[in-house]
Amino acid sequence: MKRKHLLSGVLLISLSSCSLIAEAQNTILSGQLKGLSGANVEISYRKNGVQKTDTVAAVNDMFVWKGNLNEPQLIGMTINHNGNFFYIEPGHITISGTKDSSDSFVIKGSRTQDDAHTVGMSLEKLSAQQNLLRAGFKDGSATDKAVLDKQLSDLQLQKENVISQFIASHPKSFYSLCLLEQRMSFSTGYNELKPVYDKLDKSLKQTDLGKKLAQTLDLLKKSRLGKQMPDFVQRDTSGASIRFNSFRGKYVLVDFWASWCGPCRAENPNVLKAYTAFKDKGFTVVGVSLDDKAANWKKAIRDDKMPWTQLSDLKGWKNEVSADFGIESIPSNLLIDPSGKIVAKNLRGDMLVNKLKELLN
Repeated sequence: MKRKHLLSGVLLISLSSCSLIAEAQNTILSGQLKGLSGANVEISYRKNGVQKTDTVAAVNDMFVWKGNLNEPQLIGMTINHNGNFFYIEPGHITISGTKDSSDSFVIKGSRTQDDAHTVGMSLEKLSAQQNLLRAGFKDGSATDKAVLDKQLSDLQLQKENVISQFIASHPKSFYSLCLLEQRMSFSTGYNELKPVYDKLDKSLKQTDLGKKLAQTLDLLKKSRLGKQMPDFVQRDTSGASIRFNSFRGKYVLVDFWASWCGPCRAENPNVLKAYTAFKDKGFTVVGVSLDDKAANWKKAIRDDKMPWTQLSDLKGWKNEVSADFGIESIPSNLLIDPSGKIVAKNLRGDMLVNKLKELLN
């Protein structure tokens, strides 16, 4: 028996993820929660790629939801506007506890949820230590801040190790596949991710999610470090076609961004700082926007005072260059050397300036 662990932060993935192909089975979720009588329970899930929400009425503190699911899935359960997320899978899943206390929830019958709970509890302990450190630091000196940053960084590394160790020791767990999907959304390092995928059990690789991750890896392979950057052509703000190979002979930052992307706009001053410092030393930037409206794209360029070459096909997330490299989140960037090889990826904040100092000074 395992107490339910709320999925949040790095553990909370899209309801569209984590699908396991299997023969269709009837799935029953039955709940007994104190104080539930008279309330409606909303169950949000995906079926055949479509988001659905079913509402069931509680009677005598109990409810039963039936679905014809054939795959483990992260679902949402909402009671009186309070939502929780957990994994269910084909078979009979039970949930018990008290309606207004999600910490009391106990879920049985879902191995995927058990695994998520195990990882989540380990991560929560490390997060609690981080929070204690932050709470204890108020107006300390710069030296104290440096010590704090080191301690927080060490704890963050421990979190990453928890995830890595779980995946390595549970090659047949569907949750390992889910964790790897999350890692892919934060890391675009093919050389880091491919060995992890290779060690997963063959049965996982044959699932829908396993096949999806294999396709993502194929795209990431094109942008791995040391790979030659392929040529591409897109239009600039004046409508002229610009060929990427025309920038050969310089270090070039290919910067994927969009006007509607808040983190991208927050990162633009850092890119501008690097451009200003190194534009006369053999460095330039080529922006590739995932906008779909020319007016918004051009206004953001003016507002953020970005003087470098800006390209877009105005196809939004279907931008052909970003699709070719498997870009699934922005901001994202690639640093190309004068010979056309990819030498660094996702340099943000001071990382870009520091890397250019290393290469150009």
